[in-house]
Amino acid sequence: MTTKICDVAIIGAGTAGLAAELSARRHGASTLLIDESFSGTTCTNVGCMPSKLLIAAAAAAHGARHARTFGIAAEPVVDGVAVLKRLRLERDRFIAGVDKSIGRIPDGVKWKGRARFTGLTTLEIDDGTVVEAKAVVIAVGAAPSIPAFLDPVQAAVLTNETLFDLETLPISVAVIGAGPLGLELAQALSRLGVETRVFDQGDRLASLDDKEVSGQLAHILGNEFPIHLEVQLSARLDAGKALLSWTGRSEGSASFDYVLAASGRPPRLKDLGLESTGLVLDEHGAPKADPCSLQCGAAPIFLAGDAANGRPVLHEAQAEGAIAGHNAARYPDVLPGKRMVPLSIMFTDPAMAVVGDISRRSATILGAASFEDQGRAKVFATNHGLAHILADPLDGKLIGAVIAAPAAEHTAHLLAWSIQHGMTASQMLALPYYHPTYEEGLKPAFRAICKAVGSSMPMERDDGFLAGA
Repeated sequence: MTTKICDVAIIGAGTAGLAAELSARRHGASTLLIDESFSGTTCTNVGCMPSKLLIAAAAAAHGARHARTFGIAAEPVVDGVAVLKRLRLERDRFIAGVDKSIGRIPDGVKWKGRARFTGLTTLEIDDGTVVEAKAVVIAVGAAPSIPAFLDPVQAAVLTNETLFDLETLPISVAVIGAGPLGLELAQALSRLGVETRVFDQGDRLASLDDKEVSGQLAHILGNEFPIHLEVQLSARLDAGKALLSWTGRSEGSASFDYVLAASGRPPRLKDLGLESTGLVLDEHGAPKADPCSLQCGAAPIFLAGDAANGRPVLHEAQAEGAIAGHNAARYPDVLPGKRMVPLSIMFTDPAMAVVGDISRRSATILGAASFEDQGRAKVFATNHGLAHILADPLDGKLIGAVIAAPAAEHTAHLLAWSIQHGMTASQMLALPYYHPTYEEGLKPAFRAICKAVGSSMPMERDDGFLAGA
């Protein structure tokens, strides 16, 4: 039996795990990074990058199809084999970049295998190796959740971990889940000519608390492909296809080549042996971690990345890994890490973004900005969508925003940076806005906030003579 002794053991070599290992090592700790395959990160393999490559192909097809809006006749011919071939080629290049990073980790630090807790900070790897650490970082990531009703049609079920390995685009796909992942992939597949329907038990898209923004997004996307909300589903095989039947707000049945399960990605904690740590676990078998220190209770165990089930996005996984690795290296002298303003983006068209703290909605004032008559949006025939900006009623300081509008992925960054720097609506109006840009579209919301709090508005150019500016 081999025994490995280290200061910090990290379980999982994804984005958070790699950041945790580097952070702990930079702070003087001896580290051991344990992973089943060292095959890259979720982002590069099955997440951010391949999904955006599919979206990029879909945008090209959509642009050609709608060129007639501008007086240009065009009709795309989609080669599904070529679309997915390019996707995998570019994806593999991103994976190669991650492999280079993993290759720079010192010899003896990487250990291939599946780890399981046998005590508070002792682990056993499936090759029989025992690991004795002073602290442990859990960065095991998350995995697709496949609803039980799909059991009869398992052979036709895809997830984000299998979709991109299809040889060609299917004829039809049912997408289960109207969250960011499901909607991004549904719109991309639909624009590439795949007959696509989306189903969800919930009553709004992306679980948005803002009914008005969610409603606008549902209307816009619903013009491209059917979306069935508040429905219950059943499934069975019929002539080699998945026959789905649904009841609820709408009723019907249809056959599909594939069913894409996109209804959530729970943390990979099931077989980790966390019951051996003495940590208090919730009904899903997950420990609770402090959102600032990432520490689980008072134990020398830290939870980071998608495994923490808090902010499942890459930049947060990197930040959480760095905080967890730092604190694991200096345990028991644990410090809260500085967290960024929450920022999440869904890359549909129009994009949707949630920025800052929107849980305080009832204690804030709201500024709204519609993009239906916005100058840049009208030029590019993207004039639809809505932005809601939340601010402190005392001074107009920005707190959060919910946006479903053209270029939302860019305006969301503008707002996140502004919130993190404590800016007010009045200060935002004093900044330069080039004309015509989508950023100008936020100005009505800022003006409404200034008016509501009684703050002075800086001298602005009179846009009245510029229709929709």
